[in-house]
Amino acid sequence: MAVVVKLPTVLRPFAGGVERVEVTSGEAETTVGAVFAALEQEHPALQRRLTDEQGALRRHVNVFLGNDNVRDLDGLGTTLTDGDELLILPSVAGG
Repeated sequence: MAVVVKLPTVLRPFAGGVERVEVTSGEAETTVGAVFAALEQEHPALQRRLTDEQGALRRHVNVFLGNDNVRDLDGLGTTLTDGDELLILPSVAGG
């Protein structure tokens, strides 16, 4: 199975400059957490930008599966199927 992760401009330098990363798995289903673990293994610089020391999604990072924020679903435990796309959007603060 394959899941596409779309990266915002601010995270692209930590993934070799690419806009989209395809994460593949031999499983029929996987979770957002498993996709992040594979993504972070392939691009280690992303790890501290996506998850904290306990492996939880950082507060300022929003991840969307379609129109749904995974925080409103099952968080990192949200189940994904072949062909799903995740969009990572860091929160932007300003004044």
